[in-house]
Amino acid sequence: MHQLFSQNQGSRHIFVLHGLGGSGKSQVALKFVEEAQANKRFSQVFFIDATNEQTAQADLKLLAPETSEETALEGLYWLANQKEEWLLLFDNADDTQLDIGKFFPSCALGNIVITSRNPEICRHAEQCPDGVFCQVSDLELEDAKNLLLKVVGTKARAPNKEELARDIVKELHCFALAVAQAGGYIYAGGKLTSYLALYKSSRDKLLAQSEVQGQSQYSLAVYATWNLSYTKLSPGAKTLLQICSQLHHQDIREEIFHRAMLSDQKLEDSDMQEVVTKLLAAIGGASEDWDSFVFNKIARELQSYSLIEQNQLDDESYNIHPLVQHWSAMSISKTSMKQHVLVILGLSVPWKYEIEDYVYQRQICIHILQAVEQITQSITKDIGSGLALVLYKQGYFQHAEKLEDAVLEERKRGLGKEHPDTLSSMENLASTYSEQGRWSEAEELEIAVLEARKRLLGKEHPDTLRSMASLARTYTDQGKWSEAEELEVAVLEARKRLLGKEHPSTLVSMGNLASTYSEQGKWSEAEVLQFAVLEANKQLLGKEHPSTLVNMANLASTYSKQGRWSEAEQFKVTVLEARKQLLGKEHPDTLISMGNLASTYFQQGRWSEAEELEIVVLEARKRLLGKEHPDTLRSMANLARTYTDQGKWSEAEELGVAVLEARKRLLGKEHPDTLTSMGNLASTYWNQGKWSEAEQLEGAVLEARKQLLGKEHPDTLTSMGNLASTYFQQGRWSEAEELEIAVLEARKRLLGKEHPDTLISMANLAVIYWHLGQWSEAEELEVAVLEMRTRLLGKKHPQTLRSMANLAGTYECQGYDTKAEELRTAAKQIKESQNTVQS
Repeated sequence: MHQLFSQNQGSRHIFVLHGLGGSGKSQVALKFVEEAQANKRFSQVFFIDATNEQTAQADLKLLAPETSEETALEGLYWLANQKEEWLLLFDNADDTQLDIGKFFPSCALGNIVITSRNPEICRHAEQCPDGVFCQVSDLELEDAKNLLLKVVGTKARAPNKEELARDIVKELHCFALAVAQAGGYIYAGGKLTSYLALYKSSRDKLLAQSEVQGQSQYSLAVYATWNLSYTKLSPGAKTLLQICSQLHHQDIREEIFHRAMLSDQKLEDSDMQEVVTKLLAAIGGASEDWDSFVFNKIARELQSYSLIEQNQLDDESYNIHPLVQHWSAMSISKTSMKQHVLVILGLSVPWKYEIEDYVYQRQICIHILQAVEQITQSITKDIGSGLALVLYKQGYFQHAEKLEDAVLEERKRGLGKEHPDTLSSMENLASTYSEQGRWSEAEELEIAVLEARKRLLGKEHPDTLRSMASLARTYTDQGKWSEAEELEVAVLEARKRLLGKEHPSTLVSMGNLASTYSEQGKWSEAEVLQFAVLEANKQLLGKEHPSTLVNMANLASTYSKQGRWSEAEQFKVTVLEARKQLLGKEHPDTLISMGNLASTYFQQGRWSEAEELEIVVLEARKRLLGKEHPDTLRSMANLARTYTDQGKWSEAEELGVAVLEARKRLLGKEHPDTLTSMGNLASTYWNQGKWSEAEQLEGAVLEARKQLLGKEHPDTLTSMGNLASTYFQQGRWSEAEELEIAVLEARKRLLGKEHPDTLISMANLAVIYWHLGQWSEAEELEVAVLEMRTRLLGKKHPQTLRSMANLAGTYECQGYDTKAEELRTAAKQIKESQNTVQS
């Protein structure tokens, strides 16, 4: 303000301060006047109460010296003829019907300040060459703290008064009037030390009370200030404000209400349907079609009182101040509004999978979280399922679980424990348990659903077979591959017999069984099934059908596991290009394909290409899904791994720590993904030689997995192997040997002697023997590993070549130079032939 009014003296200046009632607009203006007068900037300052036309005219009459006819026009005429630098302050120009421009003197000079809740007033500044407008919002933290202590004055005697004041103003969102009111209350007899606790328990009473206003420059209590605005609103604006009070305070979109009104879903509760329809009609037009003109008019009305404001980063959405939101929720909203808003959100949920639907789901997720946070009553099952779907897809599994529990209980009560919809709810809840790594709970529910469907529908009903497939996936997650395989074989045989070999459901079963084979290292069996599924889908659905592309990606994954990277890369590039064309560059499935291709580049040591793709995927997922969505965090973890292999330790560590902290907060300290993050960060420390940090994390992961998964779960054994490797790097050979032997014996028993993970354990143990100088023991293991990898993976697989190099080193240490040279020559020839083929 000082900058504007100090330049171009002799010309017209206009400065508009706008913002929410109680934000401190008048106080800023008065402070400016005080400082300007101290510097003798203006010859005279005139204060105009612009609350309405009558008050403005009354004050303007007083401008001119006494004349026979004292009118506002006479006062303005007199002011226009003054040559000195005067200032005209229009305060509280909130009335949307007031044309304040007609009260500007008709001259080319003069200085005008306007304070208003109505941002439309800013047009007067925009039309003036020397015009500026500024929104007055929440105070900075230090300014808010200083204001509180200034109002409290000598009553602030606590030794930690600065810290106490900061905590109080944070709770008040640094809102000027609320801060001043709190200071007045404390000055009048309250205590700085106990005010925060009192505020949390009696917020509404404190913000509504007005008897201590004298200590501040404000004349009204916080709630009273907004109540004055509320009384002037149209019915539609009042309705929209009440709805906004139940949503999150940021990113409130017209699209929510538009989608809800046009939803095909009809509620079972006809009374609720009628109420919600009326609410939507009140803010979007009374016809069945949504009217954006009506909604925008109502939104502008709320903006005119600064009760909501347009999002500065996205002009398609609105924000509401948290204190205004609470005032509206507690003071003016109906008690049933929360339930009505939940229904509106549920009706707006898209059940399609286009990219705009993914984006919309992310946008409304914060509102669903806000609305369901304090559900204490049963939620209607037709709405709860949609809300749970959004939370599930966005990775808020604990919140989704809460909704699914509510829906399940409602269905049990209304439909019975074994009604098809009740069983579907049990399946959904089981899926959410699985995502949280609570596989035993998921298994229990799925077994109950399966048994019920067998009894009610028969062993080979499609729903029964689907339940068997779901249970098989849960067995797979627990490493119970034989149980999973048994179920999947049964499902596949039944579907072949009932539906035919090429029915889509039969092909899905073949794909599921192939995945279980792949988990067990039975890659040839997996490849045969996946190839058959791919060819069938090409014939039945076409080469670019989404299901065909999924099958192609699965087969490519099996090729990758066998080290057949050129074949894997070829398929993955084909899938990626097809999905870009069909779905768009940023569709979630396209991003999955980019991540898969990046993984293949990573496995070939083509780290710069992998990094480039992973950065694209990460940035897209941040934008589309949010920074803490499970898929986004997975992308961060993948990029961290690529940084690790390039020796970019600091970048890898920074990402690894960020992923770990996010997963701890969102999923819990013992969620499988959190433990994976701890293991990944340990690996980064390991590569930097930070053995103690790596050991600490690996030990924690191992103990947690023992407790949660059991001593012989595949992930537990992986953790034991990782810890053994860290012991090895520290020269703690006996501890490393003890762990590695335990891992090897368990893997032989559980996975078989030729499973890839078993061979890794054998190779690791051989290295330990090598360092202990136990050459014969190392040689025996390495020969066995080489023979099996040659037979299972082929001579050209990287792991086979690594085995050849390890065995050559062991021969050399024993003085078997000829054998060592033969192996090295053979490995060299294989690599040269590979390079020739690639060229």
